[in-house]
Amino acid sequence: MNHGKHTVGRRTVLAGAAAGSTALALAACGGGGGSSDGTVTLQMVESITSSSRTELLRGLLDQYEQETPGVRVELVSPPTEQADQKLQQMLQAGSGVDVLEVRDLTIGPFTNNGWLHDMSEQTEGWSGFEELTAQARAFATSVDGKTYAIPYGFYGLSLYYRPDLLEEAGFDEAPATWEELVEQAGAIQDPGSGRYGYAFRGTSNAIGQALAALEAYNAEDLDLENAYRLSSGETIFSSAASQEALDLYIELYREGSPESSVSWGYPEVVEAFTNGSTAFLLQDPEVIAAVEQSSLTEDQWAVAPLVTGPGGKATWPMATAGWGVAESSENKEAAVALVQWLSGEPSTTFAKENSLVPIQQAAAEDDFFTTGPWAAYVTMTEAPDTYLSCQEPRGVAWWTEWGQRSDSDLQKILTGSLSTTDALAGWNEYWTQKSEG
Repeated sequence: MNHGKHTVGRRTVLAGAAAGSTALALAACGGGGGSSDGTVTLQMVESITSSSRTELLRGLLDQYEQETPGVRVELVSPPTEQADQKLQQMLQAGSGVDVLEVRDLTIGPFTNNGWLHDMSEQTEGWSGFEELTAQARAFATSVDGKTYAIPYGFYGLSLYYRPDLLEEAGFDEAPATWEELVEQAGAIQDPGSGRYGYAFRGTSNAIGQALAALEAYNAEDLDLENAYRLSSGETIFSSAASQEALDLYIELYREGSPESSVSWGYPEVVEAFTNGSTAFLLQDPEVIAAVEQSSLTEDQWAVAPLVTGPGGKATWPMATAGWGVAESSENKEAAVALVQWLSGEPSTTFAKENSLVPIQQAAAEDDFFTTGPWAAYVTMTEAPDTYLSCQEPRGVAWWTEWGQRSDSDLQKILTGSLSTTDALAGWNEYWTQKSEG
């Protein structure tokens, strides 16, 4: 998190953004998509949907409409499980999308197909760009120096744990290493009483958590700009350290997790922690809001930094998502103006309500992000030599294909039909061929 000073007041930021938005919107009124009264209607599609999140976003868009005469924004919110597919179909059709949610999982395929508008020219002239954190600015221009999306916040893994269950099992502190996590989860595990150590993610983008272990064990030799690769140029899947890490990760499932978690995705692991049946959960900060709304009391849960590997380091892949503009939009200027407004002061509200690491420099001075469960994230950002910020190659065109393959292979490992050695060899071959191709 960038702790630079924020020198522009809230009213100035909003007024400037609104004025710029109005000018751009009115300039676009003569193009397609405008109504007979000159109103420009933008269609915005989100892909990580929930009722509370959609309500929040709709509220921000209502504020934008009030501050930006001549612009109306329709929000489309498909169910999360179908959203990316629905969005892809709309983009393929070339109509019905102006502003859209762009995830690190989809930016590669979307840009590869030419579906996203490059906002570089508009971003260069946008004063709000310098008010973003260095991290946000870097991610906004990370695809060949072009701006296909502006992040609205960041996700980063940390360890959620139950202090009361740790104490009952004889542990004074939360685990600091992967080995300690496996040890404590195994000690807490008691299937007979319905108590388990770890909420294991066995399916649906499960490779992300496995990679957290592999990256920690390879931290000293990792290419931080591509965490699937070592500094030698070999893939991360080729090292002896990765073999050790993956074996330990599978042990965490076998010795300290519910057997049924072989089929758990994101909703199931969060539910298992918030309903009190598991003692540990490795997850992004959006879980904070879910735990706060659960039956767990304030003293029954806490957040610790990401567990480290044998060298005392962890890597912190900063997953992200943001807002982009469809290349097929007939109202690009008005659409870009909306993205810029959402990326200003309103992004901090959005980050708070969705438990995201914020993109505004000024948010680093907000007590909300420096106390309570957020303190672990501050600890990690303030210790960059221990918690190494890195990037995974989520923008490659084959990322979706990789997710499907790795999910399938992990299922085979967990059910005993594929060895960790053979899985790593296959992954190494896959990424070597893709990278060379």
